[in-house]
Amino acid sequence: MPEATPATRSVVILADDLIWATRLSGAVVAAGGQPVTARNRNDLERLLGPDGAGGGLAIIDLTARAYDAVEAIGLAAALGARVIAVGQHDDAVRRRAALAAGAERVFSYRALFEDGPRTLAAWLAA
Repeated sequence: MPEATPATRSVVILADDLIWATRLSGAVVAAGGQPVTARNRNDLERLLGPDGAGGGLAIIDLTARAYDAVEAIGLAAALGARVIAVGQHDDAVRRRAALAAGAERVFSYRALFEDGPRTLAAWLAA
């Protein structure tokens, strides 16, 4: 079975803020991917598991209230997913924790808002 091309890669988005979930989904679509929304840790695990539709890629919002974002990054990485995170530009402690938990990169909200499609297209193609 041939591997999916970047244009068809599914990306799990874990964000409990509706505005950011919508913006991240739009950026994934603009980058040529297919967003799949997770609302909590269980959704994330199911979607990134062996029978899930997650495509082995995840974007996790660091400023969530409904889940522990750093724990979610660790779970996604343990499931073999490539993970990027998005959060406040000035939260150095949380950014370092996200990287230590397995995120490839941590982007500020502004960076992904202004240049999300191009940034995510490069990530999907890697």
